[in-house]
Amino acid sequence: MKAYNFTNNEGSPQDKGEEPRDTTGTLSGPSASESGQDDSERKAERLLEAIVGRENLNLAYKRVKANGGSHGVDGMMVEELLPYLKQHGTALRQSILEGVYNPQAVRRVEIAKPDGGTRQLGIPTVVDRLIQQAIAQKLNRVFDKGFSANSYGFRPGISAHMAIQAARKHIEAGGHYVVDLDLEKFFDRVNHDKLMSLAARKVKDKRVLRLIRKYLESGVLVNGIKVKNEEGTPQGGPLSPLLANIMLDELDKELESRGHNFCRYADDCNIYVGSMKAGARVMGSITRYIENVLKLKVNRKKSAVDKPGARKFLGFSFYVKEGKARNFVHAKSIQRFKEKVREITSRSNGRGMEWRRDRLTRLITGWVNYFRIADMRSNARELDGWIRRRIRMCYWKQWKKNRTKRDNLVRLGLDILKAREFASSRKGGWRISGSVVLNHALSDEYLAKLGYPSISRRLSLAY
Repeated sequence: MKAYNFTNNEGSPQDKGEEPRDTTGTLSGPSASESGQDDSERKAERLLEAIVGRENLNLAYKRVKANGGSHGVDGMMVEELLPYLKQHGTALRQSILEGVYNPQAVRRVEIAKPDGGTRQLGIPTVVDRLIQQAIAQKLNRVFDKGFSANSYGFRPGISAHMAIQAARKHIEAGGHYVVDLDLEKFFDRVNHDKLMSLAARKVKDKRVLRLIRKYLESGVLVNGIKVKNEEGTPQGGPLSPLLANIMLDELDKELESRGHNFCRYADDCNIYVGSMKAGARVMGSITRYIENVLKLKVNRKKSAVDKPGARKFLGFSFYVKEGKARNFVHAKSIQRFKEKVREITSRSNGRGMEWRRDRLTRLITGWVNYFRIADMRSNARELDGWIRRRIRMCYWKQWKKNRTKRDNLVRLGLDILKAREFASSRKGGWRISGSVVLNHALSDEYLAKLGYPSISRRLSLAY
């Protein structure tokens, strides 16, 4: 992937070993020995220069390009970013350093949540995604090393699987009950002043703090009208996950100071306790802390104290066998997966079978890679049978005419008289797809040769 050069390197002072100059052409500040500052202090006060440095911006560009995504309010697509930067990159960098750059409003998008309702996303422009990514890359180095070991969301080298493994250990250690906390519209309710005060503890470059504040207050475009953000950090930009961790690190530290066993992944937090009574006590005291100190709100309808097996954490649930905690895929996760399969194999979406095969392959590969740590072989067999039936239904629908159905059945090995009789059936596509005849003609082996994926087969390759 081609990276964009944000500075003109040929003959630059850095190449010649000369003193680096700032954007106005004047020499940078006095040496550490002259100013009394050590190198780390100077770097901390010149964090913005590091953020808009050539290597950091090039890395940010590569990540924005790789992530893809939709356009922002200006309509610019990711593919248009490189030509834009070639023409305006120097001016963009200059405006950031001078403090005159103003982010554009985010584009409001609503997506369906797996458990019902919708989640509001704020899609920044691709230019703002680039700048946010550049900020996040540098701030991660500042903050991540100080985050709690119980925080697993959106951190380099840390994954949801690690959170699940930690939860198992807490259950095995006596966490027979879980305090499952749900923060109501967390990303929409973050208090800006509280967040900025937390960020300022480690970010000493006030220019960076002002830029972050601008992103928090950039507003949302709703029906063509810009609505100012009084609170919240729009979910959808590269900077939001880090800001969430900065905010919720206070919760982590509070839980640690109380000696609790817990796992947090972004705004999803589970605390493991020994009894229902202890869980009720923890739920009450932590709820008060979250609402009074962090100025957030706990969703009392979705939060609960219960057995770990009765709750969903990152799509998984738990059970204990011979003293060891194990996982299974939660029913809601399976239901969400089936909804996506239905979308791909809908008889009325007008897509060809090659498109369906490719989309199913991507969906199943990602799903198995995520849930492979769960006990799901029986689920895999059941889902495979259901998916193959939907594929057969799509073929039957695609063949349309009785003559086409007959000819294809004959080609697949069926006797012509039986094929003619079956092709003229008035049964619906779903009933036909479950028949012995179509199961024999479009057998599992035949569909595998065509490249259709199998959850069971993919699961066996994951081990």
